[in-house]
Amino acid sequence: MVATTRNNGSSNGLTRFLRKNGQYILPPIVGFLAFFTVWQVLSSTGVIKLPGPLDILGDKDSQTLIFYPFYDRGGLDKGLFWQTFASFQRVMIGYTCAAFVGIGMGIWVGTTPIVNRALDPLFQFLRTVPPLAWVPISLAALQQNEPAALFVIFITAVWPILINTTVGVQQIPQDYQNVAKVLQLSRQKYFFKILFPSALPYIFTGLRIAIGLAWLAIIAAEIVMSSIVGIGFFIWDAYNNGYVNEVIISLVYIGAVGLLLDKFMAWLQTKLLPNN
Repeated sequence: MVATTRNNGSSNGLTRFLRKNGQYILPPIVGFLAFFTVWQVLSSTGVIKLPGPLDILGDKDSQTLIFYPFYDRGGLDKGLFWQTFASFQRVMIGYTCAAFVGIGMGIWVGTTPIVNRALDPLFQFLRTVPPLAWVPISLAALQQNEPAALFVIFITAVWPILINTTVGVQQIPQDYQNVAKVLQLSRQKYFFKILFPSALPYIFTGLRIAIGLAWLAIIAAEIVMSSIVGIGFFIWDAYNNGYVNEVIISLVYIGAVGLLLDKFMAWLQTKLLPNN
């Protein structure tokens, strides 16, 4: 009786969960299943010259990558978890530096019209340079792969943060500024009570855009940088050796991490900006 009651309780709990969240869970599952089905059909009929999902799952080397992502044989011979984690660490370092510089510079430029007029054309010019174009410049200037990769992430991620922060500061209502003058708020109180809270939605928009660009930039940078542990170089090395299955599995890791980063930033934004 006890076991039956527990099973019924679990079943009812699962049913309630599906009723409440099914509209959010089922559509993505159906979408992915449809995508993999079409991919398998196109591969089986020879329309695309790539292995299908079933072919990849049936390959022994692919199974090693999928089911043993934590192996580490030293050097560059590491599982996909460690390859992805190395790239993730670089992204977090470069992205954090970009966030500090972008927010700080954005506030300064947004509150100083003459600085904005002087630097905005330069910012707009530099932000249009693709991440890959920065790779040879960073390698020539820094002479080492690791700092060059960090610089590429930084220079790619900093612009949306800086520009959105600047716009957010410039969009502070004049009434707020008038109230601050009437109350004779100190610069510190004005910053924490008016400026920063008012600009925070814009800042988060820049941060969310930047995290995606940073993840894209590190993959591009690692692909053209030799002998560096990371998912980007892993893809390039696998392609050069004809291991298409490994390239496809790596793309799954890249997409999954990118999705998780974006969802995390969206969740953080809802927690810090509940009215947004």
